[in-house]
Amino acid sequence: MLTSLKISNYALIDQLAMQPSGGLSMITGETGAGKSIMLGAVGLLLGNRADTKVLLHEDKKCVVEGVFDIRSYGLQEYFEELELDYEDTCIIRREISPNGKSRSFVNDTPVLLEPLKTLGEKLMDVHSQHDTLLLGEGDFQLGLVDAYARTGAERINFQQAFTEFKKAKKALTELTRQAEALKKEYDFNQFQLDELSSLALVAGEQEELESSQEILENAEDIKLKINEILSLFQEEQFGVLQGLGQIQSSLQGLERLAQAFGTYRARFQEAWIELKDLAESLADEDSRVEVDAEKLERTRERLSKIYLLQKKHGLQTVEELLKLESQLADKVFQVQQVDDLLANAHQLCLLNEKAMLAAGEALSQKRSACFPSFEKALEALLQDLGMENARVQFEGQLVEPNANGLDRVELLFSANKGTPLQPLKKVASGGEFSRLLFAIKYLMADKMALPTLIFDEIDSGISGEVALQMVRMMQEIAKNHQVICITHLPQVAAKGEVHFFVYKDHSAAKTISKVKQLSPEERVHELAKMIAGANPSVAAQASAKELLMN
Repeated sequence: MLTSLKISNYALIDQLAMQPSGGLSMITGETGAGKSIMLGAVGLLLGNRADTKVLLHEDKKCVVEGVFDIRSYGLQEYFEELELDYEDTCIIRREISPNGKSRSFVNDTPVLLEPLKTLGEKLMDVHSQHDTLLLGEGDFQLGLVDAYARTGAERINFQQAFTEFKKAKKALTELTRQAEALKKEYDFNQFQLDELSSLALVAGEQEELESSQEILENAEDIKLKINEILSLFQEEQFGVLQGLGQIQSSLQGLERLAQAFGTYRARFQEAWIELKDLAESLADEDSRVEVDAEKLERTRERLSKIYLLQKKHGLQTVEELLKLESQLADKVFQVQQVDDLLANAHQLCLLNEKAMLAAGEALSQKRSACFPSFEKALEALLQDLGMENARVQFEGQLVEPNANGLDRVELLFSANKGTPLQPLKKVASGGEFSRLLFAIKYLMADKMALPTLIFDEIDSGISGEVALQMVRMMQEIAKNHQVICITHLPQVAAKGEVHFFVYKDHSAAKTISKVKQLSPEERVHELAKMIAGANPSVAAQASAKELLMN
């Protein structure tokens, strides 16, 4: 509920403040006094775009602030989604700077226009020409049917099923795409895998093969050199080991002569042991080194195959080739398994589609079941509003599944006897549209979240008993919802709990619009002026009092 509205420096408004009633508030005033300007300012609170052209004083900023009591609206979760602190009193503020910059605030926290617009729709419903245009749109009409039929649970069930179906369908599409790509590469990948697998590569074998090749290629020279060294070591008369034995004997003699030479003998002993071990190791190597042309050829051939694969794949080591082999094996395996995966994905998609269609059918049935009662209720209200021969009919048609269900709804209308029912866009005039939308909102008041309803001259083109019936319906709505009505009819204005008067003040250099809440005496005078003009007669004053009393 809107508890307070403040507007500063907007169009013809310098400063304006008002506190509407929680029930039915009336706003009247001269043509051009600023009633529609107030609605434009309210539109800023609802997320409408701003323009610096609205600044009354170009060097000052425009501020529009609305205070709302939202304790019974159940908006805590929405505030959490926006990461806003929730309070029962919600303050929305829009500021337009002279440089054109617009800022929006909810409880003093900056917000973007889109979330502000969504929040505004939950707080206020402005009946304007824009709404009458919306009435001709299929989605809007479908939303009305859902509200009347109270399909909230069915819509949630369908939307959940629709979401699951879309996910399953998307997964199937993506898996199909991947399968096609994998199958295109399958033959090539299988060929490369076979080529690598046939070698039966072993980690570290390249280094061993390269070392073995080096020895095999030089086997004869290696054995020759080893034997030369061994002969020098082992010759009986002049061999190294023979000479070393003599040296060892002499060092032992030195040690017996002087203990100080014992360290030399010990050092020599270590060297001699090492040299003997070296000679034995060389002898072992000599026995292992083979002059084997066939083995050399096999070694060269395997290394050649390894080098060719490394060059082909741009790799450097056997380990990298083994990693590639593993990757290729995975791709080949995926192709071999993809048919099973596709079958499972297709089955899941079918199951989700079946669940979605079942939920959509339940939603469609509940929608179509309400058509007769909705039509009957609307026609009765339209008769009360002076359209005795008006007829309405909801026509449903099945469409491809979408976020709204399986239905397209068309509201057909005829205002005159003998005129065939046709879509609203083709047959309804502005006044007929307006009364039809009012009747719909009257029916929706207890079915939809319409916290604050604002009617902007909805009574244009009507008078007498029809106007009285319309305002009685407004009073009925106002029992559970805040209603603000801008009107030019005295019999309508008289039924408000409070009455605001918008007028122009010419006392300053610039004409400005002002608003004031009328006292009981001022209200009688204003209603009399609406009945008889600027200088109302005693009879007009009496008529005004009578309107207020009835």
